[in-house]
Amino acid sequence: MVTTYMERLAAFAADCRDRGAPDAVRDDVTGRVLDVLGNCLAAYADPAADAGPAVLRAARRWSGAGEATAIGAGDRLPAPSAALVNGTLAHALDYDDTHLPSVLHPSASVVPAALAAAEAAGATGSELVDAVAAGIEVCARLGMASYLPETRTSLFFERGQHATSICGTLGAAVAAGLLFGLPAEGVAHAAGVAASMGSGLIEANRTGGTVKRAHCGWAAHAGVSAAVLALEGVTGPPTVLEGRFGFFRAWLDGRYDAEALLSGLGERWELPRTVYKPYPANHFTHPAVDCALALRAGGLAPESVAEAELGVAAPVLATIAEPPQEKARPRSPYHAKFSGPYVVAAALLGGGGLGLDLDDFAALDEDALALAVRVRCVADERASELFPRAFAAVLRVRLRDGSTREHRVDSSRGGPERPLTREELEVKFRSNAGRALRAEAVEELLAAARALPSAPSAAALLGLARAG
Repeated sequence: MVTTYMERLAAFAADCRDRGAPDAVRDDVTGRVLDVLGNCLAAYADPAADAGPAVLRAARRWSGAGEATAIGAGDRLPAPSAALVNGTLAHALDYDDTHLPSVLHPSASVVPAALAAAEAAGATGSELVDAVAAGIEVCARLGMASYLPETRTSLFFERGQHATSICGTLGAAVAAGLLFGLPAEGVAHAAGVAASMGSGLIEANRTGGTVKRAHCGWAAHAGVSAAVLALEGVTGPPTVLEGRFGFFRAWLDGRYDAEALLSGLGERWELPRTVYKPYPANHFTHPAVDCALALRAGGLAPESVAEAELGVAAPVLATIAEPPQEKARPRSPYHAKFSGPYVVAAALLGGGGLGLDLDDFAALDEDALALAVRVRCVADERASELFPRAFAAVLRVRLRDGSTREHRVDSSRGGPERPLTREELEVKFRSNAGRALRAEAVEELLAAARALPSAPSAAALLGLARAG
């Protein structure tokens, strides 16, 4: 009889593998895989994504059996090491998808873990798709269990913990365990082992350091490692989630929502509520970008701006507005991605791609820095009411002639009310993958991703994701 939380999650995951995920979910997953591949290739080719090359160098030092592929470089590495490299690349540019309202990035951990495990196990494309679906769902459900409706934020976040990497470790273990052929009991053990491995602090968002870029890589690495350990007989505690010294007590002081974790499991999916990013910056900044782009499209000239006020949801101020002096003058292009003032300035000055792209964060722009110091961030009541089920903002600008302009969005582009189309997602992919691959190779990889559910081998996809 299935009784514990982890046993119920593992039974769901095994059923997803044995019966297959719903067609709509499987179609969604192919987009997730495509997005991760594009983000990884862009990060591999981006000299500013310095954590990626550093992690690859570390993985090369460890050596071991060549089971799986490092995206971009093409190195054959042990599956956990390949997952580490690819998960780091997937998160390095802050371009990965976001689940709402838990506000975590599930695909950047789960997809790299699944790709590595699938390649090592000789899995089919269909098996990969179902494993990713189950892993992302478990990751998102764990994130939702920590969501506090009364504060409209995650308890992980309030405690300075990176829910993405903590929950992602368990989601990665579930996906890898399925691909290694573990039964439901074995998947529960894999996730139970992984629960002792998840970690991540988000102080780097505020004051610097490149370690956050490696969080998803370490989650993917730990997830694959936990699945291998379970395959070889290491077991996890059955009450690893709800137990007296379990996951929820250790991370959340025992405060969690069991209904959000388990209700409708296998019938109501959280995965489709994971939204894509049109801009390569922290997701909290996206409604600000939308506002700035709309004002620019309406004729606002950036040189005419005397000052601007960006109103956002109160909980996001800690990420994109504080400390004010750091956000007004970010230390690096990466930190600029977490600055409300800087992204407003960059968008007002005009960007590429879908509105802002990686070239807009290749270096700190002096004009953007000069404009950013004239932007202040405040809490906005309506944006706070909508958060975190949607990211909203209002941008009010006073011009040098004394006139004012204002634009408000209640759901950022790519969000629940304004999802990216598959065509827009492929525009993003082509832009990202084209930084590392020739145009013909980009189209070959895109076609392979589209055909993934019927592919006889998941490994063929990774063979196309090699630069050069």
